[in-house]
Amino acid sequence: MGQVEATTERIIAADPEEVFDALADYSGTRAKLLPEHFSEYEVRKGGDGEGTQVHWKLQATSKRVRDCLLEVTEPTTGQLVEKDLNSSMVTTWTVTPAGEGKANVVVSTVWQGAGGIGGFFERAFAPKGLGRIYDAVLDKLADEVKK
Repeated sequence: MGQVEATTERIIAADPEEVFDALADYSGTRAKLLPEHFSEYEVRKGGDGEGTQVHWKLQATSKRVRDCLLEVTEPTTGQLVEKDLNSSMVTTWTVTPAGEGKANVVVSTVWQGAGGIGGFFERAFAPKGLGRIYDAVLDKLADEVKK
């Protein structure tokens, strides 16, 4: 078993605080940012950043569906950490200034991968697939904050 990591980054033409607030708004904006790979979205506790508990199913491939129950923390300014209570998966969203009226958004997900041949394929293909999913989220985020 080895650690698997998928990271995606984007510069968004909006104020970093506005971008962070949109990501942290689990009871409103966040649901609108999720592409078709996510289903059964439900805020179970909180709804705005730290202390939020949110559930969704993530269908990364036609055969692979993860049932995620996430607890959200804000360990540092501009950072949201989503820890899945059902697996080893941890997703970190980091929003930092990137010049006048721009934000750099980095989303990174890590988890303990499978062993053997299945783990080899997971390490080879899962980061690219998850990267495409997060690209779609970042596209929607960019559209949402420019309104």
